Amino acid sequence: MWRLICLLIGYAFGLFQTGYIIGRLNGIDIRSVGSKNAGTTNTLRSLGAKAGAITLIGDAFKCLIAILVCRMVYADSFDNLILVSLYAGLGAILAHNFPFYLKFKGGKGIACTAGIVISFGLIPTLIGIVVFFSTFFITHYVSLCSLVLYAVIMILTVIAGQTGVLQLTGTDRYEVYIIVLIMTVMAYVRHKDNIKRLLSGTERKTYIKKKGELGEI
Repeated sequence: MWRLICLLIGYAFGLFQTGYIIGRLNGIDIRSVGSKNAGTTNTLRSLGAKAGAITLIGDAFKCLIAILVCRMVYADSFDNLILVSLYAGLGAILAHNFPFYLKFKGGKGIACTAGIVISFGLIPTLIGIVVFFSTFFITHYVSLCSLVLYAVIMILTVIAGQTGVLQLTGTDRYEVYIIVLIMTVMAYVRHKDNIKRLLSGTERKTYIKKKGELGEI
């Protein structure tokens, strides 16, 4: 039952569609322009760096808050709250990607994933930042940054589990692997069109120009 409750709490918070709201405040449906996606990258490209930053922060923190709420609810029930956190994060990603009130047309869940990473502390956050931005400054493909980040998350999760860093044993450890795998597969499926463009060499690049402005080719 606690798994379902955490999923539902995460889903409730995940329904706050930051990009869609920012778009409406600017007189557009963000899902009708650019890549027609309600996430950070499309908001950034369509409305600029400020709107993109607000969307990133909003989507990351809605997931983080959902996780913190679930941790408070189950603080006295579990010694290890990793699974509680992951189920809440998964719920937030599902709502972000498939919001029922927007005909299930949302984002791709990467900013929400940032909220999950942040919830696990400074070291995972720094690793995530290094992985994402090193890939960005080498390739300038935002989509590839997201895909590489998820691959690293999946690999490091298994390493942390097998080496005892997660302090989980038995079925709990493998349940963590399964949840992270589900998130990873979902991210790759949501990026299927980007993957096709990356393979064909037609994916758009994003560049940071002077004074923090963004450009693309």
